[in-house]
Amino acid sequence: MLILRTLAGGPLHGYAISRRIKQCSANVLDVEEGSLYPALNRMLLKGWLYAEWGVSDTNRKARFYRLTKDGEKQLAAEAEEFKKLITAIQLVMKTA
Repeated sequence: MLILRTLAGGPLHGYAISRRIKQCSANVLDVEEGSLYPALNRMLLKGWLYAEWGVSDTNRKARFYRLTKDGEKQLAAEAEEFKKLITAIQLVMKTA
């Protein structure tokens, strides 16, 4: 969900995705390469992302990822499930 949400802002290469998640989470969440790239590949296979080669800000060849229409639908579904989960956790915390 975090990767999809990050790419909703536009195409990014892998390192930029990881850096953006870390920045947006006030340096709490750190998505490591060993988790990020397998997740990106799974999302490509599911049709949630599209990737193309380009050049990064540092003039390096990089693969840029962007959401597809199916990826946008998946993000909406996952965001809704996340809201339900947060609500359930809050209910338990109030009553436990």
